[in-house]
Amino acid sequence: MSSDGLWSIGELAGRAGVTVKAVRFYSERGLLPEAERSSGGHRRYGAEALERLRLIRSLRGLDLPLAEVERVLPGAAGVREEEGVRAEALEEVVADELRRVRGRLAELRWREASLRLVQDGTAAERVERLRLVGAVAVPPDTDAMARFWRRILPVRLPGRVVSLVVDAVVPQPPRDPDPEQVLAFARLHALVTDPRLDGAEFRPAPPLPDGEYRPAVLYEGLAEAYALAAAEVGAGRGPEGGGALDRFVSAYADARGEPDGAAFRHRLVGWLAVHDGPVIGRYWKLAAGLFAPGEPVLGVLHHQLSVALRGQVRAGTG
Repeated sequence: MSSDGLWSIGELAGRAGVTVKAVRFYSERGLLPEAERSSGGHRRYGAEALERLRLIRSLRGLDLPLAEVERVLPGAAGVREEEGVRAEALEEVVADELRRVRGRLAELRWREASLRLVQDGTAAERVERLRLVGAVAVPPDTDAMARFWRRILPVRLPGRVVSLVVDAVVPQPPRDPDPEQVLAFARLHALVTDPRLDGAEFRPAPPLPDGEYRPAVLYEGLAEAYALAAAEVGAGRGPEGGGALDRFVSAYADARGEPDGAAFRHRLVGWLAVHDGPVIGRYWKLAAGLFAPGEPVLGVLHHQLSVALRGQVRAGTG
């Protein structure tokens, strides 16, 4: 430092551990305050410029784009050391970058698990698995599954109920998946995007046979039944307890406008056997391992309630 307490551009660059080119670039962008110019027109810098360079290096070290750095740092003109950074802008920029980093980490975790899945298979399995994981976006999304359910749900179902159903039946991709979860997700994606679903023989059956029924009444009633069943399962009991099975049956009876009784329960067993066909059964078999631990899996609860109803009807106690 010279007798006037100022540094040349080269001295500042050396102290900050950056190149002269970098100092000149940041100066021209208005990020570095100049104390004055020498008699020869050369830039001279004081201590606040060194502090500012260290802040810039820190921000760039976090991989923040230059435009974001400029958002965070106040203009060089009139900068005082105590001003530091724009606190609100720094908070926003860091939050945005953190979201991007988390997204990249999720992508890398998914890619790692996918590579392990392919690597661990036999020669024949590797080709099949490669095709499956190659059809899934990275990081994965649930758009195809949501479209599947929106397509098979009754057209008369109110939008708010459709959204509730889709949120409950579509599993989110695991944040840190293992290879088996990647395989299940990829197979689930293949199932819901199978073009054969456009054919009548593969299309899932409606929840009730042809005839008038109120879809909103059915699905809202089923939601209550599943909640009761989940509470029973969480308490270590069967899902048919706590009124869950009766609410399950009454959801269908109320939707049809029929009384709940032995005759209705006998017919409902037949309807459920048709509705719980191979496509829906396959969906829930693949999806079950993708829900978070402790999260109720509606397909499993539905199956358990259906089995309980079938057992009750066969025993003649319904």
